[in-house]
Amino acid sequence: KKDERAKLTPVTLREKAAAFAKETVEMQSKAFQRYGVFGDFENPYLTLQSEFEAAQIDVFGEMYKQGYIFRGRKPVHWSPSSQTALAEAELEYPEGHISKSIYVGFDVVEASDLLREHSEGLRVAIWTTTPWTIPANLAVAVNPALDYSVVTHPQTGKLIVATELIETLAKKVELPEEEAFEIITTMKGEDLIGTTYQHPLYSRVSKVIAGGDYITTESGTGLVHTAPGHGQEDYLTGLKNGLEQLSPVDDLGKFTIEAGEKFVGMPVLGEGNIAIIDALTGENALLRVEDYNHKYPYDWRTKKPTIFRSTDQWFASVEGFRKEALKAVDEVRWVPDVGKNRITAFVEGRGDWCISRQRSWGVPIPVFYDRATGNEVLLNEETLEHIRTLFAEHGSDAWWKMDEVDLLPEAYKAEADKWKKGTDTMDVWFDSGSSWAGVASQRKELAYPADLYLEGSDQHRGWFQSSLLTSVAAKGQAPYKTVLTHGFVLDEKGYKMSKSLGNVVDPLQVIEGGNNKKTSAC
Repeated sequence: KKDERAKLTPVTLREKAAAFAKETVEMQSKAFQRYGVFGDFENPYLTLQSEFEAAQIDVFGEMYKQGYIFRGRKPVHWSPSSQTALAEAELEYPEGHISKSIYVGFDVVEASDLLREHSEGLRVAIWTTTPWTIPANLAVAVNPALDYSVVTHPQTGKLIVATELIETLAKKVELPEEEAFEIITTMKGEDLIGTTYQHPLYSRVSKVIAGGDYITTESGTGLVHTAPGHGQEDYLTGLKNGLEQLSPVDDLGKFTIEAGEKFVGMPVLGEGNIAIIDALTGENALLRVEDYNHKYPYDWRTKKPTIFRSTDQWFASVEGFRKEALKAVDEVRWVPDVGKNRITAFVEGRGDWCISRQRSWGVPIPVFYDRATGNEVLLNEETLEHIRTLFAEHGSDAWWKMDEVDLLPEAYKAEADKWKKGTDTMDVWFDSGSSWAGVASQRKELAYPADLYLEGSDQHRGWFQSSLLTSVAAKGQAPYKTVLTHGFVLDEKGYKMSKSLGNVVDPLQVIEGGNNKKTSAC
């Protein structure tokens, strides 16, 4: 329960998590043996074993020394229900998610040269499916190569919109039948750059800036509401234009005081979202609000929606070794062949891998922060080797049970008061993705690279991929020679049997029979 969990210390929570994991492993082991699965059940490998954790620190350390691990502030998938950052592989996209989609007009303050003669009463029209990010708006981005028009109608006044989306916008704002926008003038997106506008909810004036190819005429208005603290493209565009990463949302997914006293404390995915829409309506800035059915990321554990939010995290820069990873994919045998296409697509599209998590269970990121500034970091070969030795002997619980003076190597003990150990742990995919180091490389009966990795097709974005990335980054080669993707058992309707769907037939019930074992067969 949430209240009980909040009262647990990190050590007691880890003890409970470890006990639960071991109990579950034991149940799985008994079931697998009953099914006739072959395995070394007397000697299983567990990611919470001290020798595995020490090997994982080695992998992390090697990637750090190679320059692939870094700390930065950027938008990440954030789960308010779990209060932690999540990787793409920890997300689900259930059908039927409905967001509130809004069209908004921002009043132009100072127009660009070509726009100046039409600037009186002119508004920049934007569209977003996340109204709660409007407080973080710091720019509107356009595609310099697209055509944009100034249009007008008594119902809306003058608006700037992508030329190809004029008819779409007319339908969205429900202009009277047989009426249309009057087109006043048309120009390229590059001619709009430099125009400034007034934020409808704050005394903030921002600019129209150049975006990228992500700005299309497939939907919306062709002018993109840009909140660098809440979106990947927004973040990259903001970097190019020197914009800050404003993110007025806390760990619980509630507005902070930066959003204003009117909104502080409101959950952005509920009350806060509606409050922003109401506030825009009150300022006569809202052009249209409607329900929008689309795929939206959910936390795979809590089954609740996530948000995109700028926070300080640790990342693995996949870009630094992407070419080597793709070369390694070519050298592996994929069964069936389509598996190669799947893993290639995931590796090609992979951005920076957020490897830090805000929770107590798991393997800690072995870093120390300056107590005075919180910014200076102590992480080097000497500290890594000392932590690795401690974990090999005591397990990663040592990080929470020992003080800094014990966790620091001899050379730094005298300044232990200066340093504070971090509280972030590593992504579980980094855990499992280190199994080539913690298992295959360490056991006499196994070898690295392994002859075969076997799992389901969902692991091309999970274990297959994380194992590939860590191995290539640390050792320069794939951790496996062959990858075999197995199929899934389907239910009577042809859907994959899944615990989350509740359509699983327990194999033990098939083997041993159900409650009606005594019923005589006819």
